[in-house]
Amino acid sequence: MSKQTIISFPHMGDYHVPIGGFFRSVLPDAEVRSAPAITKQTAALGERHSPDFICAPFKYNMGNFLETLEDGATVLLQTGTGCRYGYYGELQGQILRDLGYDPTFLCLSRGRVRPDRVYRALRGLGSPRSFPQMVHAFWVTMEQIRGMDQVGRTVRENLAFARNPADLREVYGRFLDGLSHADSISKVRRLIGETKGQLRKISLDLPTHPLRVGIVGDLYTVMEPFSNADIERKLAERGILVSREMSVSFLLSPRSDRQAVRRAGGYARHHIGANGLDSVVQTLEYAKAGYDGVLHLKAFGCTPELNAAPAMGNIGRDYEMPILSMSFDTHQGDTGVDTRLEAFMDMMEMKRRVQSGRSV
Repeated sequence: MSKQTIISFPHMGDYHVPIGGFFRSVLPDAEVRSAPAITKQTAALGERHSPDFICAPFKYNMGNFLETLEDGATVLLQTGTGCRYGYYGELQGQILRDLGYDPTFLCLSRGRVRPDRVYRALRGLGSPRSFPQMVHAFWVTMEQIRGMDQVGRTVRENLAFARNPADLREVYGRFLDGLSHADSISKVRRLIGETKGQLRKISLDLPTHPLRVGIVGDLYTVMEPFSNADIERKLAERGILVSREMSVSFLLSPRSDRQAVRRAGGYARHHIGANGLDSVVQTLEYAKAGYDGVLHLKAFGCTPELNAAPAMGNIGRDYEMPILSMSFDTHQGDTGVDTRLEAFMDMMEMKRRVQSGRSV
């Protein structure tokens, strides 16, 4: 493979750090460039070259691909299983060809996400690594993702209460930088331990009973801050403790539909597509844990999450817990989000006052 080979892939939260590290490890002669952080220009570019009624993640991905192609990328990666996301690669590749681009499009989705097929695809790109070496690189990446999600959870749940929120962000930034250089499982675990120790030293002003909000929804909208108007930051700035189970670690954890249906407690009796059932289960668990509310975030037109909405509404009714469902597309504005969040906070505070009155 020529050293001019430049590999890129769509942006989603901070996962470009471990994913980029994996490709640098297995394709040492290539240059790996993750797509730049998504902006309004990225969204507008992707929307211009996408089908009108396709969901927002497709449009963001298209914007990412077009920007990185203009920056010199020669190989593009797309992956996914679950919902329609797993079929995006073929359509995106065709759109790019129609626009006159001719990248190597590595589509590792659905049935192609098997060790033997991934190995052959990477060898076809010129990887000198053996199968065991690729497996080792994969497990290092999985450990990085696990650590990133653990540290991210701590930052997320404490951000509203840090005396200086910049301290939390600084520790997390150093962690991501260290993660990009940790090339063994032992180094990753050592970095995780050191970072957790640093986080424990940060001064917090924890109220006795903070408002607690759980976040559920489709994986891309939940995990990519730009696609949800950076809603976790908005909640933290309002003094709300934010919890979120959905992450890449969660998606890769072993679980079965039958087990999930049992955990849904009768609110859902069948698999309802992609992570829709997970949204129901997590909403029920937040309700049982006494959370003040749940935010259900989804891309506009996301069918699995639309399927989950009635069950979630029943949970909210039975547990008297406010649930705010928000659909996002590429033209979502901050003003509307802020207005709905303020109303949601009013609902949660009203619920507390009512419950307080009952207990008197």
